Amino acid sequence: MNKLRIGLALLFCSVTTFAFAQNNEEEAIKKTINQLFDGMRKSDSTLVRSAFNQGAILQTIGKTKEGTAVVRSTDLNGFVASIAKPHPEIHDERIVFTKILIDANLASVWTDYKFYIGEKFSHCGVNSFQLVKVGDAWKIVYLIDTRRKENCN
Repeated sequence: MNKLRIGLALLFCSVTTFAFAQNNEEEAIKKTINQLFDGMRKSDSTLVRSAFNQGAILQTIGKTKEGTAVVRSTDLNGFVASIAKPHPEIHDERIVFTKILIDANLASVWTDYKFYIGEKFSHCGVNSFQLVKVGDAWKIVYLIDTRRKENCN
């Protein structure tokens, strides 16, 4: 009976420790992604750049005039520079963390979003992030999103 109690106690401790560690990593991942959008709202290119790993890839799935899906790439340096340019209204991407998957130093994150320029709705979609843990920090290495103006409940 004592062996059973000890075994159950050890199992409980290991599950609790794993869940706690997983939760800490999820919070660190959310912090990196939120840093990107906080930087966009503040037009802070330094804050935005620090969310990304060097050489990160940014892509958007769009449509041609004919309605055919097309993938467009954005240069990270160009994106960061565009954040620093003065614009009269705040660029506000409001996200909801839908799914976070973690395996060792790799994370995949899915976020629904709505994008506003000032208080005016612009578009919505989904972001798909791939992050890698470099040292103690999570960095975005790949970001692809969808964009649409309809079905944005």
